[in-house]
Amino acid sequence: MAFPRFLSLLSVVTLSICLTTTDASSRSLSTSHKTTVLDVVSSLQQTQHILSVDPTRSSLTARIPEFKPESDPVFLNSSSPLSLELHSRDTLVASQHKDYKSLVLSRLERDSSRVAGIAAKIRFAVEGIDRSDLKPVDIDETRFQPEDLTTPVVSGTSQGSGEYFSRIGVGTPAKEMYVVLDTGSDVNWIQCLPCSECYQQSDPIFDPTSSSTFKSLTCSDPKCASLDVSACRSNKCLYQVSYGDGSFTVGNYATDTVTFGESGKVNDVALGCGHDNEGLFTGAAGLLGLGGGALSMTNQIKAKSFSYCLVDRDSAKSSSLDFNSVQIGAGDATAPLLRNSKMDTFYYVGLSGFSVGGQQVSIPSSLFEVDASGAGGVILDCGTAVTRLQTQAYNSLRDAFVKLTTDFKKGTSPISLFDTCYDFSSLSTVKVPTVTFHFTGGKSLNLPAKNYLIPIDDAGTFCFAFAPTSSSLSIIGNVQQQGTRITYDLANNLIGLSANKC
Repeated sequence: MAFPRFLSLLSVVTLSICLTTTDASSRSLSTSHKTTVLDVVSSLQQTQHILSVDPTRSSLTARIPEFKPESDPVFLNSSSPLSLELHSRDTLVASQHKDYKSLVLSRLERDSSRVAGIAAKIRFAVEGIDRSDLKPVDIDETRFQPEDLTTPVVSGTSQGSGEYFSRIGVGTPAKEMYVVLDTGSDVNWIQCLPCSECYQQSDPIFDPTSSSTFKSLTCSDPKCASLDVSACRSNKCLYQVSYGDGSFTVGNYATDTVTFGESGKVNDVALGCGHDNEGLFTGAAGLLGLGGGALSMTNQIKAKSFSYCLVDRDSAKSSSLDFNSVQIGAGDATAPLLRNSKMDTFYYVGLSGFSVGGQQVSIPSSLFEVDASGAGGVILDCGTAVTRLQTQAYNSLRDAFVKLTTDFKKGTSPISLFDTCYDFSSLSTVKVPTVTFHFTGGKSLNLPAKNYLIPIDDAGTFCFAFAPTSSSLSIIGNVQQQGTRITYDLANNLIGLSANKC
């Protein structure tokens, strides 16, 4: 599981300021079409900043407030509000890259692995593969071996994890740790001692013997039966989760208390205690699954809603993940929250199309719908970075954008996923065509320019941040979600999108 996704985006200069400037380095789009402003300088400054962040000296490493004493209320299976801070992965993990372009290319590579895993998982569900037939029966008593809990189809059938982190406490007394926020996963897990194989994380690895509330689940527990891949050893439930890039976690499936800063705590949360964890997980201690499946955190605490706002990939700022406390406002864009009967993990959204420069793009709405077999549709995923569109839809959107940017200096193309890039190296700001999402139900969301034109290097190359996919599934990624508060109203099957409410 690569902790896939990413990229920089920052403030947008207002159109009124742009219209009064006499700066020769600012380029205008002389057209009657709707435009917005991309702040080139601000975005490029962010590319320099992210490479210089030292996680050991960052404010992100400051400890969260002391956990409340054991007499504090426990919010198990309630509608009480819970809240966590969110941070971008690259502000927690020291950069190993010599320049910003190499950082971006590594992000895109991880992103492709995740997307392939999501598509494969849904394809297997649609085709009706019985995963119970794939579960192993033999476990090596001396070491967790990944092959003991997998089959040739497991690697790549599941999705990689996201790249936004939250800080929680696990156990009694609570041990603090960073976990990845992932709306495309259900199983919560952390690394545990003893390790047969553990990757580097920023906090001490959790020792289950130090927690008075840690309890291994038996093989007959319904939660064990709910796992996609499980096994039994000495009447203890074993789990494995594998991801699209070959990463995996294997260990005991157990329950323990999870503490949400000063918001409160939840008893008996089912989570994997991973003794063998390999792949590109570096930084976080594990994963917080916010998907729609039975084992996700959202379902275990019976949350009626949850909400997050993703800060810029290259920003050291933080935002929040909130359960049961954020309401969809009257002025918010809204979209139907749809479910796929073949796959309960993912959150599908009712998307009808796009506009570019204020003009509707001609795309058949059927390209965004789930068909009778469960294939197709559009999911919201905070772990995927770049929005993927079915090829026909992508080509129509890209062509509409290119048609209105003929005066722009073209950059080197293609670059990794991107086939439409521009050279803005001589500009401080640039007016660009607007890009708008249209949702079924009639509501729309205008994207900031920084959410669809992103820097690929620190020299001024910006690319149109959408990509085609041969899969019938489309994915709205975190580049397009950044700076927008996304609220999942699970009780009323509605998604709210609120710009600038982070």
